[in-house]
Amino acid sequence: MSGRIRNLAIIAHVDHGKTTLVDSMLRQSGTFRENQHMAERAMDSNDLERERGITILAKCTSVEWKGERINIVDTPGHADFGGEVERILSMVDGVLLLVDAAEGPMPQTKFVTMKALRRGLQPIVVVNKIDKSDARPFWVQDAVFDLFSALDADEEQLDFPTLFASGRDGWAVDDLENDPRENLAPLFDAIARRVPLAEGDQKKPFKLLATTLEYDPYLGRILTGRIAEGVARVNMPLHAMTRDGKVIEQSRLTKLLAFRGLRREAVEEARAGDIVAIAGLEKPTVADTLADPSVSEAIPSQPIDPPTLAMTFSINDSPYAGREGDKVTSRMIRARLLREAEGNVAIRVTETGEKDSFEVAGRGELQLGVLIETMRREGYELSISRPRVLFRNDPQTGDRQEPYEEVQVDVDEEYSGVVVDKISQRKGELLEMKPSGGGKLRLAFQVPARGLIGYHGEFLTDTRGTGIMARVFSHYGPYKGQIAGRRVGVLISNGQGSSVAYALWNLEERGQLFVGAGEPVYGGMIIGEHNRGNDLEVNPLKAKKLTNVRASGKDDNVLLTPPRRMSLEQALSYVEEDELVEVTPKSIRLRKRYLDPHERKKESRLKDAV
Repeated sequence: MSGRIRNLAIIAHVDHGKTTLVDSMLRQSGTFRENQHMAERAMDSNDLERERGITILAKCTSVEWKGERINIVDTPGHADFGGEVERILSMVDGVLLLVDAAEGPMPQTKFVTMKALRRGLQPIVVVNKIDKSDARPFWVQDAVFDLFSALDADEEQLDFPTLFASGRDGWAVDDLENDPRENLAPLFDAIARRVPLAEGDQKKPFKLLATTLEYDPYLGRILTGRIAEGVARVNMPLHAMTRDGKVIEQSRLTKLLAFRGLRREAVEEARAGDIVAIAGLEKPTVADTLADPSVSEAIPSQPIDPPTLAMTFSINDSPYAGREGDKVTSRMIRARLLREAEGNVAIRVTETGEKDSFEVAGRGELQLGVLIETMRREGYELSISRPRVLFRNDPQTGDRQEPYEEVQVDVDEEYSGVVVDKISQRKGELLEMKPSGGGKLRLAFQVPARGLIGYHGEFLTDTRGTGIMARVFSHYGPYKGQIAGRRVGVLISNGQGSSVAYALWNLEERGQLFVGAGEPVYGGMIIGEHNRGNDLEVNPLKAKKLTNVRASGKDDNVLLTPPRRMSLEQALSYVEEDELVEVTPKSIRLRKRYLDPHERKKESRLKDAV
């Protein structure tokens, strides 16, 4: 194994092509044989990542180039998974910032770049997707320079090298006008020039900060991190310490794994500067230090930004509970949530005063949505409440504060008015409006996080699906008062059984339906959206009265409008405070918190009295 190691993180906004670029780097470095099959977007190994086309979990890979090993960490590009990003940056000595040649730097780019610049990392900028028809590479290069200036980058960081690339086609060049577009060699050479060699005193006792945690059915806990000092050897004794130096476990290093291409290979030893995975310990978690027993001081770890959004996870108590999933008890749900919180430091789980329910706090709707989707695929049944933001009191004045988000919107000029109007109704402030070419405007807002819950679907409708909205947590600011919620009521089923086409046909004039004919419904389940502002109980089970008289026109087929189907995120942002989303491995249903109509009336009277 080469002793020369360079550790590099790739950071980019969602869908700017970072995972595809890593694919090309793996191919061209000789990690894969030319005739060897390699999955597209090989780093997105998780099913959810492949379906959504985004990176959720940070992952390591490594390539050999001219006798040096380059460890590459592919980081998540969405703000909700920022807890991953912050830890990863502590393992690397350089960053490769990938920016779309048409869109330029986006809010999430700003969020991660700020963290990287504060750590003193030297960036390499790659303007990707040069082959797009609306590419404007030099404008993007200037925009990146402006971003670095705004983030207080030092002179050395501002003197960044820029490469122009097409990750899909596998080439990068320093000079867009004159250089031949052949391969990624200019990118590898820029990494060798810009990213310093990994350092660490190999004579000192072994020390490593755990930055990611995962479970393996054969090896148990696997902790990944960078060796800060010393040498790790299989079977050596070691102990685990918390941030304050308290020893939580003493054990032996039973398995040492190093990254070779996309695989993890068992090795006998690894030296300071290398990124490795360690198995054999049962208690340590992320941000703990693994070290030789002679070491008593833990490695300082970065504080993680606090969660800003919470949902209540509870057991599924609908009449159809237990029909589709096999993990339905609160004990199973609790164990699964605690396991998630252990490995994912951006998630916090607390028990609530209510029976069989838990409050799960995270960075955003997408992060919690991914957790729910993962759990339902594992066979869990859950009831989920509407997301709510986490308030706090100002440390100085004691005033109530709420989280704000920075929102950037790219939209056609004709739709900019409705977007500004809707966001201002949600207490947002317009910070900037400027043309971005091609008849589009780029709008920047500062909006209370709770004002954005449920807005994305409405935004896509208002912009006819052409708008792009990117958001990132900004800061805690003064509480902005009441924000209007959903303006229409819902249609609630008053009975249990299979929905009947004739009944649904008669209900279509009342509003938009969420269920089709022949689907199971129950009392208290939401089957549609009412045209008016109040909730309405309806009967979706009513069959057509049969007579012994046949007349022409009596037996016409009922033609129903296709029902509106909601994804998990859409359902979570649609429900109100008195409603829940029932999630099972096969179904997503909306329901009232109290299924009994008398209970609902009693609760609403109590609310009105308050």
